[in-house]
Amino acid sequence: MNKVKVITRNVLILSFVSLFTDVASEMLYPVMPIYLKTIGFSILLIGVLEGFAEATAGLSKGYFGNLSDNTGKRLPFVQTGYALSAVSKPLIIFFVYPLWVFLARSLDRLGKGVRTGARDALLSDEATPETKGRIFGFHRSMDTLGAVLGPLLALIYLIYHPNDYKTLFYIAFFPGMIAIGFTFLIKEKKSETIERKPKTRLLDFITYWKASPAIYRKLVAGLLLFTLFNSSDVFLLLKIKEAGFNDTTVIGIYIFYNLVYALFSYPLGILADKIGMKKIFISGLVLFAVVYLGMAYAESKLIFIALFFIYGIYAAATEGIAKAWITNICAKKNTATAIGTYTAFQSMATLIASSAAGLIWYSFGASAIFLMSSVVALGVSIYMVRVIK
Repeated sequence: MNKVKVITRNVLILSFVSLFTDVASEMLYPVMPIYLKTIGFSILLIGVLEGFAEATAGLSKGYFGNLSDNTGKRLPFVQTGYALSAVSKPLIIFFVYPLWVFLARSLDRLGKGVRTGARDALLSDEATPETKGRIFGFHRSMDTLGAVLGPLLALIYLIYHPNDYKTLFYIAFFPGMIAIGFTFLIKEKKSETIERKPKTRLLDFITYWKASPAIYRKLVAGLLLFTLFNSSDVFLLLKIKEAGFNDTTVIGIYIFYNLVYALFSYPLGILADKIGMKKIFISGLVLFAVVYLGMAYAESKLIFIALFFIYGIYAAATEGIAKAWITNICAKKNTATAIGTYTAFQSMATLIASSAAGLIWYSFGASAIFLMSSVVALGVSIYMVRVIK
């Protein structure tokens, strides 16, 4: 199939929107735990903050995904969601009070929740079942390219302005505004006539879980079990920070990971279309298990670099593939709800995982987290081989 026909105008624009949004977000991501520690946050409180932020995103993903399907509209949710994330960046440094930081971080995650289901439904509408892998893979590749450029810009800035984390939060506002501008170039296709519902309640997406196809519930159950033991990547960054690497090295390794992720996402998406989403996703889980096992014992810089290389391939084999897989097994009219429901429960699981990881790290050390996650990932891969047909 001609590549031009697969990567359509809307796919390109949505991918550029995600690229600039990730430049803004990922400029701050590797320095976020470092900044939070400088204003008095403990490892435990950082874990709770990340989990709370994901919980905010989770409830909103489910609700707004369902609302998008019920109203038959996508674009307003995409535009509003990206706008909220952009304006949240400078707000987080206005005050250092924990409650304010929680509120500002949650506003960013609320924006992600508002846009996620509608955006992925727009991407799905541009694809056929045979091209879902490459469409979502291309989008993830562009999205993650932003996660390369963002930390790289942060690294360059910090070389000349060491420890000046606050200014980075202001700088991150500008690529966010560029992303908002791109959303006005998206052309939403006219939706089919739908049965309008008078009101969409916050937890209505749970109803979809009960009515969804059995294969959807089996798949999402496996994904959620894995998520329960897959804490925030913040803990990987804290691990290499505690191993004695300076801030520049931490950010550099994170950039390297995202570069690998970006480079492999599209090729693995194409491969998933050819040999099946299931095979690629399970391969990714096995790679995750290898990485986390290594993280429990790694000490040298070369080993950490090798592990983050493998981790980048894992992310490319799972993040976009999971959503593409879900959109292939749900009805088109329920695409945003199916994605929203999955990502809502996923965020709830992340809340538990990140909070528990902070507690386990504090009580038993980092190795306990990584070993447990490695074992569970292997268990989920076996579950998917046997249960998901």
